[in-house]
Amino acid sequence: MTSLKIAPVDLAALIASRVCHDVISPVGAIANGLEVLDEETDPSMRDFAMDLIRKSARQASVKLQFSRLAFGASGGAGAQIDMADAGRCAGEFLEREKANLDWQVDAQMLPKAEAKILLNLLLLGANTIARGGTLTVGATQAENGVTISVVAAGDRARLSDSVRTVLLSGEVPEQLDAHSVQPLYAVMLAEEVGLGFEIAEEEGKVSFLARPKA
Repeated sequence: MTSLKIAPVDLAALIASRVCHDVISPVGAIANGLEVLDEETDPSMRDFAMDLIRKSARQASVKLQFSRLAFGASGGAGAQIDMADAGRCAGEFLEREKANLDWQVDAQMLPKAEAKILLNLLLLGANTIARGGTLTVGATQAENGVTISVVAAGDRARLSDSVRTVLLSGEVPEQLDAHSVQPLYAVMLAEEVGLGFEIAEEEGKVSFLARPKA
């Protein structure tokens, strides 16, 4: 078993910081748009401000909905997550990214922890293809547990050494921050439900697999 040493209060603070970091840009844009509406009388500028507010509000909403599923309580202990809803949420989240989503999840419902693992692996996969590409996401459920796969394919797909180390060893990074806590959170979820991670890397592709430990 992996020994994970992080205080619950520190984990909560870092996850909260991660969510705030993700939404601060669109929320700030909404505030800027409102300032323009307060100060401008030019119709074209007011139209620009309204368009900015509208787009930023949608972006903030999408990011919060995704974060609620990936990091939040999502229905309480023992909840099941509708994977069609999760796929829709993931697709909307990736609209502003350079990654296309190929959702191949067979399971209609997944336990909350497994659904969170899937979405966190999706986030990690998206980070490996900053130049754009395709994320192929799959999940199947059997008697011995859930198997999850995320394949990120794109130009110069690359997984950082720190993320690889955390996923495969569960070691807490020396410089733990709002970004490096995310793979650690995925490991903690996997430990909770008895899943282990495997990673395969080749030119233009990074594959993540989470499956029941032998």
